[in-house]
Amino acid sequence: MTFEDPSDHAKTRIAWLYYVEGMTQDEIVNQTGWSKSKVLRILAASRLDGTVQIRVTTNLSKCIELERALEVRWGFFRAIVIPEPQDQNQIQSILGATLGAYMSQNISSHMTIGVGWGKTLTSALPFIVSPRAEGIRVLSMLGGLTRVSSVNPSEFAWRVADKLNAECYLLTAPVFAPDPQTKAELIAHSGIKEIFMQARSLDMAIVSVGALTPNSAFVEYGLLSKDEMASLEAAGAVGDVLCHFVDEEGNVISHPVNDRVVAVNPEHLSVAKNMVLASGGSHKFKIVRAAI
Repeated sequence: MTFEDPSDHAKTRIAWLYYVEGMTQDEIVNQTGWSKSKVLRILAASRLDGTVQIRVTTNLSKCIELERALEVRWGFFRAIVIPEPQDQNQIQSILGATLGAYMSQNISSHMTIGVGWGKTLTSALPFIVSPRAEGIRVLSMLGGLTRVSSVNPSEFAWRVADKLNAECYLLTAPVFAPDPQTKAELIAHSGIKEIFMQARSLDMAIVSVGALTPNSAFVEYGLLSKDEMASLEAAGAVGDVLCHFVDEEGNVISHPVNDRVVAVNPEHLSVAKNMVLASGGSHKFKIVRAAI
């Protein structure tokens, strides 16, 4: 073990001593010979990379009441409601942790799982624990980005597959084709066509939704122009599901942008055995309801 580059074993040992055995940071310093600043950094990193996953087991009656109301109103098999954090910027990461735990508990051998992309879904990655399962297939249900910064949300599919030791099917095309004809030609490609066919018989489909706001991912990543966003809003769109823009009732609207999207139509996901929607925040109220 070197002090400059701690091994996974050393990181796990420090996390164990602190979170399981209840040692203080000073006791860990004396036990291991590490500096206190390095111990603090390792403990912080252990939360971020999923080495340590903290769950509050106390029943939150208000959340449970809301869960049951949603299940009864919409016929959900299960609804999971998280407490509203003090810092609204933490919603994505908390939803991600909840989604990661759900996936870890509900994925089994020989499942075919279709996934979308987005920051909420990406936040689940550190919290996915690989099940003792085999024969899992993960499908990317929409094309990728051609310009990204620090995080590429369209990498979600293969990163999930890596976590699950699964076979991955990537939809290797831009999420928006330049025109409908190019989209048709891309979808006709044998490999991409296979993904669209498999998406009609999924064991689990995992998606998030995006609100039609000035700071949406479409603006952030330069996928759509401001004029296109304004045109979508004028046409009645409240947000997107798998980059298909829908109205308040969840209908995919007739619009040139939707004619160019290279992604599985969300209306085809109703046949999935388990449909998972992970999203939150008051600004997403309309699109979450529309997706439901």
